[in-house]
Amino acid sequence: MELWCIQISIHGPGAQDPLLKRDYPQDENKAFPANPAITFLAPMESTRALRADLFDPASLAALGRIEIVARWIVDGFMSGLHRSPRKGFSVEFAEYRPYQPGDDLRYIDWKIAARSDRWVVRQYEEETNLRASIVLDVSRSMAWSGAQMRTGASLGQPRTRETAIVAQLTKLEYAERLTAALALLLLRQRDAVGLVRFDERIRTAVPPRARNGQWRRIVASLEEPGAGRASSAGEALSQAARLINRRGLIVLVSDLLMELGEVENAMRGLRALGHDVTVLHIMDPAERELPGGGEAVFVDPETDLSVPASIADVRAAYKNTVDEVIGEWRSMFGGLGIGYEVVATDAPFGVPLRQAFAARQMLP
Repeated sequence: MELWCIQISIHGPGAQDPLLKRDYPQDENKAFPANPAITFLAPMESTRALRADLFDPASLAALGRIEIVARWIVDGFMSGLHRSPRKGFSVEFAEYRPYQPGDDLRYIDWKIAARSDRWVVRQYEEETNLRASIVLDVSRSMAWSGAQMRTGASLGQPRTRETAIVAQLTKLEYAERLTAALALLLLRQRDAVGLVRFDERIRTAVPPRARNGQWRRIVASLEEPGAGRASSAGEALSQAARLINRRGLIVLVSDLLMELGEVENAMRGLRALGHDVTVLHIMDPAERELPGGGEAVFVDPETDLSVPASIADVRAAYKNTVDEVIGEWRSMFGGLGIGYEVVATDAPFGVPLRQAFAARQMLP
C-alpha cells in the first residue's frame, strides 16, 4: 500500500481543509479516477510533506484567510516538535488524575468527591508568563514583490487575477501571515503576546495578553490599513518596550529599508532594559540578486527617487552592495546580542518560526 499526498484546488469560505491524505490500492491495472481538481504529488512513506509549515508560502496563502493559514502553519510546526510539558501545581488547569497517598489535600476536587465518591486531584501545567511583542513594519516598501518587475504592476496598484498568480506574496503579505502564526505559537506556549504595527507612525499597539480572544484581536489588527511611505522603527520599538513592564521578548519583522543608526539606538535601549530581541529580515528573492536583463528604472517606494540603469551594468555592484548591507546589519545585531535571520519570501513559514521559537526557548 502506498501513501499519496494530494493537492486539492478549492475556493470559497466553505472550502475544506486541503491538507489531506488518501490510500490507493497498489494495482497497476486500475487507473486513478480522473479529477481535474486533484494533483497527485508523489508517493511517500510518511506524512511529513503534509506539514503546512513546510509548504510553498504563496500556494499555502492562496488557500484561505490569514487566521486559517496561520493555524495550519502552527499545527504543522508543533507536530514536528517533541514536546514534554512539565506538570506542576500552578494556575493553569491541565487535567484530573486519581488521588494517590501522599498527594497534597489542597488539590483534591471535593465537589467530584461528594458527587461521585471518586477522589481525584487537579493537575496543573506549569506556566512561564513570558511577555512578548511582535513589531511589524507595514511601510510602503513592504508592499512589494519581485514579480512586479515582470508584470509591470506598481506599488499600491490592485492585483488582477493574472498578476496575483505571478506575483505570489509581497513582503507584507508574507510578514502578516508569519506574524499571525508566531503570535499563535507563543500563545499556545501560554505566553502573553502583543503587536505593534508601524510605518512613519504607530498604526497599531496591542498590549501583550494571554487571555482568550487575544489572537483574534491581533489578526483583526493585521487587517487594518497601513503601508505608509516611511519607516519609523525607533518609535515602534520604544512603544513595544513601553507595553512590556518587565523583561520580555521583542521580535522585529521588517525589510530593514531604514537607517541603521536609528535602529541601533533603539536596540541598545531595548537591551539596556533587559529585553531579548530577535530580528526577522524579510527580503524578496529579487532583492538579493537582480533578475532578468535590459533597461530598468529603479524606484525608491518611500521617497519616489528613480534611477534609470541597465541591469547588466549594475548587477554585480548591486549584489555586492546588498551583501555588504546585510553584513552590516548582522554585525550590529550580533554585537548587541540580538538574533538576526534573513528570511526570503519564498521560504516555508517554518524557517523563520524555527528561528523565533529557538529564541523563545532560551528564555526562562
